[in-house]
Amino acid sequence: MAKTGSKAAQKTLSANAMKNFEQRLERLEFLGEQIRKTDIPLDEALRSFEEGIALAKTLEKDLDTINNRIEILMNSADAPPDESPELGLFEDED
Repeated sequence: MAKTGSKAAQKTLSANAMKNFEQRLERLEFLGEQIRKTDIPLDEALRSFEEGIALAKTLEKDLDTINNRIEILMNSADAPPDESPELGLFEDED
């Protein structure tokens, strides 16, 4: 993720990354619905399944990163209570 000097810019990057995460999650849910349909061709179901597996892996990686960051923050006695932490949870994927 590109470093910017502004906290507002960091919040914008984080908001965009979270939106991207949510979009990928919605896509995964859509693919799951598609696969459950009984009237789609097998090759289309397989493509949806493959895309879903790839999405699930990236989402799982993002969630692991979030979990690790939260654990660090919760266990850190040095974190000043009045300062908002910059977690860097998501990379800018533009």
